[in-house]
Amino acid sequence: MTEQLRLMAVHAHPDDESSKGAATMAKYVSEGVDVLVVTCTGGERGSVLNPKLQGDPYIEENIHEVRKKEMDEAREILGVDQEWLGYIDSGLPEGDPLPPLPEGCFALEDEDGAAGRLVRKIRAFRPQVITTYDENGGYPHPDHIMTHKISMIAFDGAGDAEKYPEDDFGPVYQPRKLYYNQGFNRPRTEALHQALLDRGLESPYGDWLKRWDEFERVERTLTTHVPCAEFYEIRDKALIAHATQIDPDGGWFRVPMDIQKEVWPTEEYELARSLVDTSLPEDDLFAGIRDNA
Repeated sequence: MTEQLRLMAVHAHPDDESSKGAATMAKYVSEGVDVLVVTCTGGERGSVLNPKLQGDPYIEENIHEVRKKEMDEAREILGVDQEWLGYIDSGLPEGDPLPPLPEGCFALEDEDGAAGRLVRKIRAFRPQVITTYDENGGYPHPDHIMTHKISMIAFDGAGDAEKYPEDDFGPVYQPRKLYYNQGFNRPRTEALHQALLDRGLESPYGDWLKRWDEFERVERTLTTHVPCAEFYEIRDKALIAHATQIDPDGGWFRVPMDIQKEVWPTEEYELARSLVDTSLPEDDLFAGIRDNA
């Protein structure tokens, strides 16, 4: 290796980094890869999902600061660096018809302008690999969809001195690969569901699979399976650090760890863009980069 490997993970809210690709990041940190999480919003409009903390007046009045502290703790657990893009959470609109998004929120920002902020971070950090969400956001939260949009613009824009001049955005740099997080995929869900039933255990995935059929969710192409089971405990610890969002007794943790490691020891990604030669399927986000670095 003549070049330090660097991975940037672009996420919408604090806690997304711990629920999507966290074991992968911890694995790469252990190998000496520099990992930077870019969090687009502060999660200000996120609901308190942990029933044990609901109704706490301090948390409700200071949710932005609380979530920032949670992010700091999760970052330390994962061993990554983390930076904020500086936008305001859009919230998850509910109702029929859906209410308008709040003024000034991330999802209503100019896409090229928001991508410009990300371009600055890409050019400063110089990652060979970027991970983000697919065009559906993984699930249709407006901030997740916006994260996808600006990541795609910034991937190309980081290497475009005409669109994003060096005097304003830093020296041009072109990342080599971009992936979509696809950790919540049907093959994984079905495998864990069946493994639990085969062992006479209750599965939390029955309703998930029913909803999958009801919503006719399009199956994604899983190009890359990163072995990282030995880092699942770190992943869970980081996730629990986001205490307002995660109930430690909730569904996230109902599959025994030994079953998770045995049945599904990888995290999955979809290769969306590559400027290097690689052979699919992959087991490494840096496939095609390590040998050419």
